[in-house]
Amino acid sequence: MALEFRKATSADADQIWNILEKAIARRKAEGSDQWQDGYPNPAVVASDIENSHGFVLAADDKIAGYIALLINDEPAYADIKGTWLTDGDFVVYHRVAISDDFLGQGLAQQMLKHVEDYAMNNHINSVRADTNHDNKGMLRIFEKLGYVYCGEVFFRGASRLAFEKVLP
Repeated sequence: MALEFRKATSADADQIWNILEKAIARRKAEGSDQWQDGYPNPAVVASDIENSHGFVLAADDKIAGYIALLINDEPAYADIKGTWLTDGDFVVYHRVAISDDFLGQGLAQQMLKHVEDYAMNNHINSVRADTNHDNKGMLRIFEKLGYVYCGEVFFRGASRLAFEKVLP
């Protein structure tokens, strides 16, 4: 299976939203309150695509995964309860989701390796992200990929665990 990491297009929006909807349902089934407040939603996906922040991991004509990438653009990160590892530019990602058809194949990790390449290609050596305290899958991925816990950040009134990976 050949995979391509590329910018999302408006033609991808329905597949992306379908993947996110199922990921939202999985989080709920796991007993999490993450993504249970109307976010993300189709308008967020449309905005990601319109602003060139949306990226997909595509397997031929099927989207295997979705992620939003931004550079230096996460206001909540300025108010971390803790300390980031670096002070310079950073790539931040949000809305990581893998299609039900591709779960369990390590594609979230592959997608995050592409994020590291994206950062390096933009001459940035810091990648930051956050997740809910009960998102065991994402916490395992952070550990496997060498992310360091830096503290807590707050979104929509909720505390989130913040991580950073410094690239070579």
